[in-house]
Amino acid sequence: MDVKKVAKLANLQISDEMAQKLQKDLDVTVGLVDELAALDLRDVEPTSQVTGLTNVVRDDVIDTSRILPIPGYFKVKAIFNES
Repeated sequence: MDVKKVAKLANLQISDEMAQKLQKDLDVTVGLVDELAALDLRDVEPTSQVTGLTNVVRDDVIDTSRILPIPGYFKVKAIFNES
């Protein structure tokens, strides 16, 4: 994979010196991805969460007295505490 081409696609201007350094890093990264792609994972259970932590959420209650004059917008109480 050519770093200069990737940089151009991302609209990034990089020097030749930086391109050489990044090329080495990119080659290592692509090599590691190739190693991962070669692993046999047929017997491995898919997972997206391994720590058991869950998001803490609350239901928003709309106070109709706080509806803004702009259609479709309204204010809700702050999610984060000041402390």
